[in-house]
Amino acid sequence: MNAQDCLQILREIKDVAFATADREGKPKVRIIDVMLVEQERLIFCTARGKAFYRQLLDRPEVAVTGMNRQFQMVRLEGRVKKLDRHRDWIDRIFEENPAMRDVYPGNARYILEPFRIEDAVLEFFDLGRQPIYRESFSLGGISEEEKGFMISESCIQCGSCLSICPQRCIQKGTPYRIQQEHCLHCGLCAENCPAEAIKRRRSIC
Repeated sequence: MNAQDCLQILREIKDVAFATADREGKPKVRIIDVMLVEQERLIFCTARGKAFYRQLLDRPEVAVTGMNRQFQMVRLEGRVKKLDRHRDWIDRIFEENPAMRDVYPGNARYILEPFRIEDAVLEFFDLGRQPIYRESFSLGGISEEEKGFMISESCIQCGSCLSICPQRCIQKGTPYRIQQEHCLHCGLCAENCPAEAIKRRRSIC
């Protein structure tokens, strides 16, 4: 699994949730088609008259998520860039997504503007296997965020976390260790650690 594979999953799902914030900071979400995926970049479009378009200009950041029938989820958060040569991009989008011609026939297509997600963080989350599996990637110049929990040197090796972990992803050691690729990030281990040795991981941003 790599970043391009994750983006391709979103492309195959096609209709995924895009979240933005309006001028008042209120969250907004809608279903948008993933039009193109190439060179670890996701390309989509929207019409100039839509509130979504104004939000992209005012606050050029989006969060995107989708889940396929195999219960594999991809989450993408990053900055967006409005693309130049907009007619060329729209023509290409329509070539690769011919159903768009029924929605925007003829030259009506040029009311659409193309955007590309640039610097971003990606997370792949597979709920269709046991234990669950997750992996994160960084695109462009953005730093990857460390999520979940870690066990500090204060660990007393009592085994409390080991026995209650839903995914059995904690390994014995000095200190015990969480297998991050299988962790749900639920926090059950942290809430039940008698030594308070389990801490939330900090972002490296």
